[in-house]
Amino acid sequence: MEKKMASVQRFALLGSGFIGQVHAANLAAHPGISFDLVCDLDPTRAAQVAQQFGAQAGSVEQALRSDAIDAVLIATATPTHADLLEQAVRAGKAVYCEKPIDLSLARARDVVKRISPLSVPVTVGFNRRFDHSHQQLKARFKAGVIGQAELIQMVCRASELPPLSYLQSSGGQMRDQAIHFFDLLRWLTEDEVETVGAMGAALAMPEIKAFDVDTSVLIMRLRQGALAQLDNTRRTAYGYDERISIMGSEGMLASDSQAVRGATLWQGQNITQPGLYADWFSRVRETYYTHLDAFVRHINGEEVQGLPGLIDGLRAQAIAEAAQLSLTRGEFVHVEQI
Repeated sequence: MEKKMASVQRFALLGSGFIGQVHAANLAAHPGISFDLVCDLDPTRAAQVAQQFGAQAGSVEQALRSDAIDAVLIATATPTHADLLEQAVRAGKAVYCEKPIDLSLARARDVVKRISPLSVPVTVGFNRRFDHSHQQLKARFKAGVIGQAELIQMVCRASELPPLSYLQSSGGQMRDQAIHFFDLLRWLTEDEVETVGAMGAALAMPEIKAFDVDTSVLIMRLRQGALAQLDNTRRTAYGYDERISIMGSEGMLASDSQAVRGATLWQGQNITQPGLYADWFSRVRETYYTHLDAFVRHINGEEVQGLPGLIDGLRAQAIAEAAQLSLTRGEFVHVEQI
């Protein structure tokens, strides 16, 4: 029997800043995608990115109204995500939307409620699910290798501080950085967070103290009883450090920090090992392409396990909102169940 060929999906990219350019490279490289249009409030930047990757520059209205566009990738500023997501879904376009759906959980929830009945393919940008070692961890845990989860420990330590302007508009560490690990926790354990307690401080950049933290520790209780810990920092002195371990009733599984390739030197009483990736993007670069590829296969009718959708976006953000309240109040906060 002849195998049916998958359709080529015609994509428009909305937003051509740093993360938009990451997506642009992947859109251009994917054999199942025709990368046709780049839209940005800065027309000069849109034209430059379009020229670099063989697309055309255009407007958001053009992308949403054109019958020649099948899907859009939203990589604009966070406050625009919800409106663009709703417009694109109502236009019948498949949507890859960077996280979070909106800085306001209530606003995100309202948009999801309106667009969910339209049954248009949508994925939210939790690309960490597509990290190879995290996927191996999940597969072995789901196979029952270590029994029931009892204690989960997660580390997310970025190597360099983002610019102050970014931190001022990011929505805060809980919504911007930690939210990836709230999603990973749910995805890995297939459980929900009920309660969260957070403590944080502005240690690396004291000037953000009035509106955010750059260093934080969180404790969470999951519905099935397991406890989880997460520590975050915006700056290390030793490279990008991301790791997850699950201790179960019959052992432990770990997705450890990853070093760049290199030889370990043994010399006398000293051991010199290769260091960690210099920055977060070097570690997670491939996950963006893998997530995009999974979404394209989903659009083409393939059943794809673990593709993060709208409800995943809301539930991870609900944990982030509770964590932010905990930082403010100095007490444990119950997570809104969605």
